[in-house]
Amino acid sequence: MSVLPSGEQWTIRAGAYAGTVVSVGGGLRGLAYGDRQVLVGYGETEAAHAGIGQHLIPWPNRITDGKYTFQGAEQQLPLSEAARSNAIHGLTRWANWERVDDGLDESLVEVAYRLHGQPGYPHQLDLTLTYRLDGDTGLTVTASATNVGASAAPYGYGTHPYLTVGRQIDECELEFRAEQWLEVTPDRMTPVGLKPVAGSDFDFATARRIGALDIDNAFTGLPANWVVTLTDPDSGDRAVLSGDTRWMQLYTGSAIGRVGLAVEPMTCPPDSFVTGEDLVVLEPGDQHSTTFRVSV
Repeated sequence: MSVLPSGEQWTIRAGAYAGTVVSVGGGLRGLAYGDRQVLVGYGETEAAHAGIGQHLIPWPNRITDGKYTFQGAEQQLPLSEAARSNAIHGLTRWANWERVDDGLDESLVEVAYRLHGQPGYPHQLDLTLTYRLDGDTGLTVTASATNVGASAAPYGYGTHPYLTVGRQIDECELEFRAEQWLEVTPDRMTPVGLKPVAGSDFDFATARRIGALDIDNAFTGLPANWVVTLTDPDSGDRAVLSGDTRWMQLYTGSAIGRVGLAVEPMTCPPDSFVTGEDLVVLEPGDQHSTTFRVSV
């Protein structure tokens, strides 16, 4: 029997919601509400592409040149975004995670992975992802990391779901609040500096159509328990993602034909291993958790 590209498949259900968690990357292969998709998914016989449903651990986004210094030690990560000479989206997206709950609750899946030290990241972390569906409130995902090594470890978390309402996002309305957006270089996506959102092309404090606008930027100055809403103005269908992180990335999904809007909760910005900005430092035995939610 052949192995599926995304590994083992575990279905979660509650009310009108249904989704599929996979062992490769501990990712989410799709989420539906009734007969419509809330998150862009991919087929059972496909591998994840364009980051769909993946978790970005132990750093989200990019580290320029894959180089950083932590506690006096210089590190070089593999350049997983070779075209731009960057290290991108962490080390666990293609690892095989194990299911660790008892499987008795069809609304719950919990998966775990031990990240061992390796070139560029000589640290040991125990990682857990908990998916829980509720028929009224939708999907809640909690990501936790525990430092099980003997020394402090730099850490950041991100994830890469794409909201969808079943049509091109150009025709959809977007609403969210943030104070600042991060400008990056167009060639390598290297951070340049923060700019105010108010009055910019990225000001969606009042819901409006996305149109042809390209977004692939991080945002900060977010409200507590921030919310991003994508709406079909004709049907009124919505897809909503909320999070508790200090940062989030929006990406208008050119890699998937603009059929979904990536809303990526991030605990830290790009290059945080280099700058230290909002970087979590896990001392031995420390744990860090963050939660995001998806609903209609």
